Amino acid sequence: MNNVSGVFPQLAQVGDFGPPRSELGVGSLMPWNGKLYVQNYNSHKAPSGAGVSLRRIDADFSMEIVAETLGVDGTYTNRFVHFPTSKLVLGPHVISADHKIVTIPELQPLRVCGTSRHLTKPDTHVYVLAMEGELLELDLTTYECTQLFDLNDELGTDGEMKVHYKDCYTSFGRLVVCSNEYAEPEWAGMRSRGRLAEYDGQTWKVLREDPFTAIGGRHEFGGTIFATGWDRASAILEVFTDADQKWTRYRLPKASHCFDHKWQTEWPRIREVEHERLLMDHHGMFYELSPWAYGGRIWGVRPISTHLWVLGDFCSWRGMLVAGADNASPSHGLNPTTAEPQSGLWFGKTDDLWSFGKPAGWGGPWWETTVEAGVPSDPYLMTGFDGKCLHLENFGAEALQITVEIDFHGHGRFGAVEKLTVEPGQIRTHVFPPGFSAHWVRVVSDTDGVASAQFVYT
Repeated sequence: MNNVSGVFPQLAQVGDFGPPRSELGVGSLMPWNGKLYVQNYNSHKAPSGAGVSLRRIDADFSMEIVAETLGVDGTYTNRFVHFPTSKLVLGPHVISADHKIVTIPELQPLRVCGTSRHLTKPDTHVYVLAMEGELLELDLTTYECTQLFDLNDELGTDGEMKVHYKDCYTSFGRLVVCSNEYAEPEWAGMRSRGRLAEYDGQTWKVLREDPFTAIGGRHEFGGTIFATGWDRASAILEVFTDADQKWTRYRLPKASHCFDHKWQTEWPRIREVEHERLLMDHHGMFYELSPWAYGGRIWGVRPISTHLWVLGDFCSWRGMLVAGADNASPSHGLNPTTAEPQSGLWFGKTDDLWSFGKPAGWGGPWWETTVEAGVPSDPYLMTGFDGKCLHLENFGAEALQITVEIDFHGHGRFGAVEKLTVEPGQIRTHVFPPGFSAHWVRVVSDTDGVASAQFVYT
């Protein structure tokens, strides 16, 4: 078969021409007992475009539209392997080891975006999350499906066309869910509709009111839960460590502002693509990520490359890294230069990612932020980039002396390397020497005030 830079045109995912036609993105990729399943999605449930139903690719790279699912079109981006029953939950479908498929009627009309372990019935049930805030439990022995919560009621979100739940994950006695609302009012600080929240089987708790898109981990192996989000200041990596039962916020550069709006983020993922090693796709940058924490801290988060790829999912299959894109979306005519909903599949090797765009980006811990004297900012990633500079701006009426602290071990102990005075209403820029680096950097003001601290890495 011919390929163009790892993309096999014969395996393109193409939706019906319609109308209607909105988009066709690859929502989830899942190797399952010798075959690779491809679950596609349109923009908003079945009426937004047909021809996105389940595909199946064989070892010889032949592809078929799965006959039993023909006409089951919608917005489906979940995948989950339930080991106790040896069944795969993919979109609204349950697939057994011998490739028999059962479509769950209650799930078919929903925008299914996440599936995870059940807190109290893990041997038979799973949780299923849909984008409008429906949280259901599915019995994989009887296929009974029951809605447990409307998360708009539990977490104070706003319902269909305003809410955008994205993912769920269960470990360490907690079900974690997220939504990614972010638009002009969130950027302006007038509204905070995004959510990262957890449920312990009794009570829901909102952890953050920021947009989050993906939650992942390796269950008991590693003792961590990762959640990726952002605000106007930077990309965010929120980490739960089982050893101390704490969530810790880390900040990362944004490689592109093309992933800022909630509709543009699509489905950045945290997946294991090499044995016991995670690959994180976040705000236009690939990172390597260890599932392990030490002393309640993560370290060794390393940027790999930048990209403009809108990836719905990626996985390992037959020794290859397979990535599914969302390439061309007519969007019901809102995109006047694209007529056909279609996307491609890329096949390569994980280490190919190092040959993509050079790691670079911008962001920081403060953006017109109210700062308190002596209270350090969140840690911000510093390793893996070439040139580095820091821009500080003082919005207050008094001068600020800002101390730059680094953690070069990576385990959470910071030491001062620079003290910079910023006069009221002034901007001060500090350029780090060539070759200077550390795992994390943070800033501390000696005076209460309002300030920005933004790093630019080139």
